[in-house]
Amino acid sequence: MHDPNTPDRDDTTFDISKDALSDLGNGTLAYVRKMQPAELESLFPGMPPLEGNPSLWALLNADGTPILLADNREAAIANAFEQELEMVSLH
Repeated sequence: MHDPNTPDRDDTTFDISKDALSDLGNGTLAYVRKMQPAELESLFPGMPPLEGNPSLWALLNADGTPILLADNREAAIANAFEQELEMVSLH
């Protein structure tokens, strides 16, 4: 029988630096994000301007560092699997 006075979760806390926290998942976790052409310059400096309004997808490292840019979501996800990255979902 469950004791209502016993917590169901572990309330242990850990001290972690901001830098260590930002490194969690780097090189192992990635996510895919649809990008607007106006956003690309900040992630891909030196990228030439694009004509029109193409649909582009970026594969990003856990810390937001860009890995690649693709013209479709499936290609970005396929590259993540090729690099043995675990995909995470952002909401």
